[in-house]
Amino acid sequence: MIVRIIQFCFTVEKIYKMKRIISGLIFVSIIFSGFSQSKNPSISFENTTHDFGTIREEAGKVTHRFEFVNTGGGPLLIQNVSATCGCTAPDWTKQPVPPGGKGFVAATYNPAGRPNAFTKYLYVDSNAEQGRAKLTIKGVVTPKPRTIEDDYRYSMGGLRLKANHLAFGNVKNGDEKDYRLEVINNSDQKLMAGFERVPSHMKMKFVPETLKPGEKGYIIATYDAAEKGDWGMLIDRVNVRVNGKSDRNYRLVVSANIIEDFSGMSAAELANAPQVTVDDAEVNFGKLEQNEKFEHDFVLTNTGNSTLYIRKIKASCGCTAVQPEKKQVEPGERVKIKTIFNSAGKRGNQNKNVTIITNDPKRSNLILRIRGEVVVS
Repeated sequence: MIVRIIQFCFTVEKIYKMKRIISGLIFVSIIFSGFSQSKNPSISFENTTHDFGTIREEAGKVTHRFEFVNTGGGPLLIQNVSATCGCTAPDWTKQPVPPGGKGFVAATYNPAGRPNAFTKYLYVDSNAEQGRAKLTIKGVVTPKPRTIEDDYRYSMGGLRLKANHLAFGNVKNGDEKDYRLEVINNSDQKLMAGFERVPSHMKMKFVPETLKPGEKGYIIATYDAAEKGDWGMLIDRVNVRVNGKSDRNYRLVVSANIIEDFSGMSAAELANAPQVTVDDAEVNFGKLEQNEKFEHDFVLTNTGNSTLYIRKIKASCGCTAVQPEKKQVEPGERVKIKTIFNSAGKRGNQNKNVTIITNDPKRSNLILRIRGEVVVS
């Protein structure tokens, strides 16, 4: 009996000690857990994706606020928010957020010029233990109804045009080429339209010449390359007259690149054609003091089997090319193209071109380059 009582006492004491050990471990765990929390802020967003649904382009920007809670134990600080194209983060919580506190990140999307479905991302950088957080916005933009101003961007009084540039592109040297530009009368009265300062190599007319309110018409232009008698990229300007009035803003730019027509050449003619080669198509003058000049002679050689004709030499701004002694180069002959670069008023890296237009069917446009740096003492 006495032995059983002693055994019972030992058992009770063991259970009591075990409870004390377990309680101690729990207490230590709580302390360490609290200590860990106090060191690590944590950011928890209510939602990381927002769908705007269907929005109208003409309605303008839309914004959504992503709310978050600091579920950590230390102050949470948002350091930066970056966004992909079309999306911005105009605002977010700038002050440190205490444990249990709330904050936000605002996401704004601009639908202007961006019809159809979109998905954009924001990246939130903070001192949270998770590191960078990713937020997503999405939706569908319905395009705004097009207006006359959208389709006819350029205004000349009550007359509106789809463009103010007649770009003929490549025109063969013996050809004529037509161009048509749509216009509309956007006023409440009749408009009579015409032109001023039309160059001799162009024919231009309005069809019809008188437009009723809301009526569409055309500018019909014809470019005569043979009459122009020039080569390469060329620019002309023509004034528009509306109801007898012309203005400095009523102007059209006309461009054409006149090229030689080699399409009819036979294989034998191509084999017997001239061929232009250059000793060095690019020269670097290194560093040049401002207001100094650099001169260089490019040497062209006709390595073909017939006469090489230099049609035109054109230099870019700041550079001049002296015309060669002759523009008719026989097979095996050489000719120098003196080029002068003037650094006056320039600074920094310079890239200038000299274009040589010839009757070489394989290399009718030869580009010579001058590079270097202009330094200011």
